[in-house]
Amino acid sequence: MRLRRAGMLLMGRKTLCQDLRGRLCSGHAHVAPQSEDNPGISSQALCRGFCSNARQSMCWWRKRMGAHSYHTTSLPAAETEHRVVDLRSDTVTRPSPEMRQAMAQAEVGDDDYGEDPTVNELQSVVADLLGKEEALFVPTATMANLIAVMCHCRRRGAQLLLGKEAHIHVFEHGGVAQVAGVHSETLQDLPDGTISLDELEHKIQRSHGSQYYPRPELICLENTHCSAGGRVLPLQYLQEVCQLAHQYGLKIHLDGARVLNAAVALGVLPSRIAQHCDSVSLCLSKGVGAPAGALLAGRREFIVEAWRVRKLLGGGMRQAGVLAAAALVGLRHVEETLRRDHNNARIFAEGVCNLGSPLCSVNPASVETNIVMMTTSASWLAPAKLCELMEAVSEEEAAATGQAASVRLFPWGEHSLRAVWHCDVSAQDTQLAGSKLRFVLDKCEREQVQVC
Repeated sequence: MRLRRAGMLLMGRKTLCQDLRGRLCSGHAHVAPQSEDNPGISSQALCRGFCSNARQSMCWWRKRMGAHSYHTTSLPAAETEHRVVDLRSDTVTRPSPEMRQAMAQAEVGDDDYGEDPTVNELQSVVADLLGKEEALFVPTATMANLIAVMCHCRRRGAQLLLGKEAHIHVFEHGGVAQVAGVHSETLQDLPDGTISLDELEHKIQRSHGSQYYPRPELICLENTHCSAGGRVLPLQYLQEVCQLAHQYGLKIHLDGARVLNAAVALGVLPSRIAQHCDSVSLCLSKGVGAPAGALLAGRREFIVEAWRVRKLLGGGMRQAGVLAAAALVGLRHVEETLRRDHNNARIFAEGVCNLGSPLCSVNPASVETNIVMMTTSASWLAPAKLCELMEAVSEEEAAATGQAASVRLFPWGEHSLRAVWHCDVSAQDTQLAGSKLRFVLDKCEREQVQVC
């Protein structure tokens, strides 16, 4: 979004500069007359000065946007013909032609008044999908999660229990503390994305009824679990957490940004997962492939309060049907899309495992949905460096593999990197990514042997 906004600004500056040059040359621009205090300046000089300032501003924007780019590595100067396979996240998708047509033709109204028919349809569809009474359309899943916490934790200083690696805790800028005034009590995440029920109950018992500890009011789960590599929470586990929460009078919110991935992996309706939770969020710009938006679902009185909190956070939108229309298109195809994504992710993971490289490995058993976490073993090959090598293209690669590919991955941790499949990645793209990884790892091994 930043890059798009910067590009629009730069185009505006260029167009204004050209327009000014034309006006000055044709004599239509207003230039102050010469006087003793104003010796005057020629139209050509004024135009040159304006254009120079515009160029300086453009350079400043390039530097600024480059410094904050989500991915900053560049291709060689002599660019080789190649295909880009973007596996950084499932948020990098572009609206399909069907989505764009639906957006252009969407029937809209003022959603802040509840009068946008396309938004209303989306909210109804998702509420039914998740087995909840109502749903609310919001700009992002981060906002949906924050609204849920604010609605469930009505007193400041209330305690929220969640995993240390939960998206809400790590990647949402501490909004539950900054905005909601809620205290997070973190628990150790297990490799499969769950948290220990014994530890959870111990934390609740320690605080429950205590005059000294914050009062526990909410448990947050994440399904699928992003930091665990897209692992799916078992239905039996969700049921046990639900029973524990109700035993002590706590609510459960499910960060279900990828809950549809979980449903497809388990072979159940999403409502089977959501039934164990008091509220659930769903991101539309991930597996659904829509350009923006999320939904928060729950009981009717909960959504009434959620509407008020959305307004407080500035999340009320007007003719939002143009976004809702794209989401409705994505939801019609989502099961087929996610099955393909999961299959492609497994094929890639098995390919990496079959390479048997001492530099990079994958545990195929941990790949349950559309996310593959890879582990690097050599101290001299950091995840960020491997990502750079995977993105760079060369004539050597084209000659060795038959087709050059710029594969974009995400450096996740000190020894790990992530690949995420989505609707814009085909089976052929998956093969290209596997071939590229083989080429890069083989080259790294040869070069390291030469150094030794």
